[in-house]
Amino acid sequence: MRDLIRKGRAWKYGDSIDSDQIYPGKYMHIHVPAEAAKHLMEGVDLQFSQKVRRGDFLVVGKNFGLGSIRGGVHLAFEHLRLGGIVAESFSRGFFRSCISEGIPVLECPGAVAKIETGDVIEVNFTTGEVQNLTRNEVIKGNKLPTFIIEKIFSGGSIPLLRKMFAARPE
Repeated sequence: MRDLIRKGRAWKYGDSIDSDQIYPGKYMHIHVPAEAAKHLMEGVDLQFSQKVRRGDFLVVGKNFGLGSIRGGVHLAFEHLRLGGIVAESFSRGFFRSCISEGIPVLECPGAVAKIETGDVIEVNFTTGEVQNLTRNEVIKGNKLPTFIIEKIFSGGSIPLLRKMFAARPE
C-alpha cells in the first residue's frame, strides 16, 4: 500500500464548527460542484472559497462537523481540490461521511496549537504524521487504517466498490 501524503497551506479555524457553518443547509439543493464550492465554510469565513487554493488544508479544533451531514460538502471539496482536513477531533458522523466520499481526514490532537493559517504543512494520512514545514515541527496524529486509505485513494466507497467488483472474475 502506498502512502497517502499531501502538502499545502493551512487554513486554521476553531472548535465546534457545525455542519451548517461548513455548508449551510439552504444550499442543499445545489448539485453543481463549482456552485457548491462558493459556500464551503461560509458560516465561518465568507471569503474561504475565494482564498483557498488546490491542495490547501482545513486545520480545525475539536468536534468538527457536529450536527447533520451535508451532502454538498464533498462536491465543494472535489471542486476546490483541497488536500484534506486535519482536526483535533471530528463528529463521528462527519468523519465517516468524509471517508465515504473520499475526503482525506486526520484526527491530530495538538495540531491547532502548532499550526497557523498560512503555514505550509505536509500530512501523511498513512502514518498520522503532520509536518509543519513553516515552523519545522512534527505533530503526531492518528494514522488511518489501510482499508480507509484505499477508500480515499479510490475516491470514496462507491468508486472503491466499483473497482472491487470490476476486478472479480465472472
